Amino acid sequence: MVMVKLENLSKGYLATLCFLIFVDYVSKIIALNHIEAFQQNDFLPLIDFLLVFNSGIAFSFLDLNNFVSRYILLIFIFFITLYFFKIFLDEKNDLKKRALLLIISGALGNLIDRLPDGIVTDFLHFKPFDFSLFIFNFADAYITIGAIIFIFSELILLKSKNESKN
Repeated sequence: MVMVKLENLSKGYLATLCFLIFVDYVSKIIALNHIEAFQQNDFLPLIDFLLVFNSGIAFSFLDLNNFVSRYILLIFIFFITLYFFKIFLDEKNDLKKRALLLIISGALGNLIDRLPDGIVTDFLHFKPFDFSLFIFNFADAYITIGAIIFIFSELILLKSKNESKN
């Protein structure tokens, strides 16, 4: 049974997972080495470089910056990632598998970044019309894009099921 599920890692999924994590990791190292912390640097019209450190989760939620919250978050993120990996192994729909792969890649990228000191490196500052919305990294983008794709694929499948019943 486990062997059958592990076959679901074919089609380059494992290579893609490793590549996405690598891109996230390298981008964070480059940001740490070339961007001065808390100094905004122009990059693109909607995105600037702004190096910050987040001990919380999305949008700095639970950013309590203490030992207990850091490692509780590590454990929580680890188990959530395992859960998404199980869903990935059970999933049959290729689009949903790709979406889950993005989510897992992002979660693992941020988990790896969080391991040494409990913080995640964010350096892409999204600021449409000079209004600061959030600061993120590639792993955050993977999670967001994956979640959007997954939700839309679920809605499309739900719509097609409802249409087939009628």
